[in-house]
Amino acid sequence: MATVTFDKATRIYPGSTKPAVDALDIEIADGEFLVLVGPSGCGKSTSLRMLAGLEDVNGGAIRIGDRDVTHLPPKDRDIAMVFQNYALYPHMTVADNMGFALKIAGVNKAEIRQKVEEAAKILDLTEYLDRKPKALSGGQRQRVAMGRAIVREPQVFLMDEPLSNLDAKLRVSTRTQIASLQRRLGITTVYVTHDQVEALTMGDRVAVLKDGLLQQVDTPRNMYDKPANLFVAGFIGSPAMNLIEVPVTDGGVKFGNSVVPVQRDALSATSDKTVTVGVRPEHFDVAGPDSDLGVAVTVNVVEELGSDAFVYGTAQLGGEAKDIVVRVGGRDVPEKGSELHVVPRAGETHVFSTSSGARLSD
Repeated sequence: MATVTFDKATRIYPGSTKPAVDALDIEIADGEFLVLVGPSGCGKSTSLRMLAGLEDVNGGAIRIGDRDVTHLPPKDRDIAMVFQNYALYPHMTVADNMGFALKIAGVNKAEIRQKVEEAAKILDLTEYLDRKPKALSGGQRQRVAMGRAIVREPQVFLMDEPLSNLDAKLRVSTRTQIASLQRRLGITTVYVTHDQVEALTMGDRVAVLKDGLLQQVDTPRNMYDKPANLFVAGFIGSPAMNLIEVPVTDGGVKFGNSVVPVQRDALSATSDKTVTVGVRPEHFDVAGPDSDLGVAVTVNVVEELGSDAFVYGTAQLGGEAKDIVVRVGGRDVPEKGSELHVVPRAGETHVFSTSSGARLSD
């Protein structure tokens, strides 16, 4: 087992002046499950490939444990990678696929068989060991790819969007299996995904990247409760946080017909005349039909989920139409075309600088 350190690691592709990964600084603890997440082109897969030795490092360093592996070839890094497309040999059985790396390393047949059978038992693959990959489902193939990584007993697992090719229901069950398996094995794992729900449900910590720059690295709970800037606020959470530019007023910020109290030092930290307030869909209170508090939201679409529902509506704020998402109880769902009055819950708002995007509230 080992720690992993990105020490201002930078990757600039030939012919480009802008780094794909710009001075990435992350310390990953021994046995930790870290998820790299961000939109397409943010540098998350490049970061993983730098750690694997598949991309050159143009600046800074990468360490596994106390070894500087910045310029080591992949075979000398003691890592195992699980890819999005499984990368199984179609002419080999499941057992041969799982044991292939050990065979190349010259491990004797009896030891290979023992390790393959142990991994197959963990992954519920014992009855499929003599089958070829084409006789397996997508989820089973992904477990074979996991098994191939496990038998190597590496210091670090690297996973590059391993669930992308699975259907929605299978993704949910497989991500639970991967997370519980990693905790059982205790192997340091770096996992790349573009799916922020996957990131929040699997990682011990989550690192959000944008345009090659690290935006925030934190536990899922802290990232949800205290996003560091507007980008993280809008990216983490499903549905996304409502982000609305509102004027600063005495005692807080003006939200429609209500003044939402905000810490004085948050507002004194900016010279902007307006701030951007973030409110999660579940942090709105619905006022009575005759209330003139808050802001009136015209209901456009209702997404019913059984236990609760999401209302997608439009509100007039500052003379502009703004899209707003509100979570309501599943037994109290408004009609499409009706009007709701909503007020942000005190103490549950997030305040950001409109000009810099930085978080202002604690």
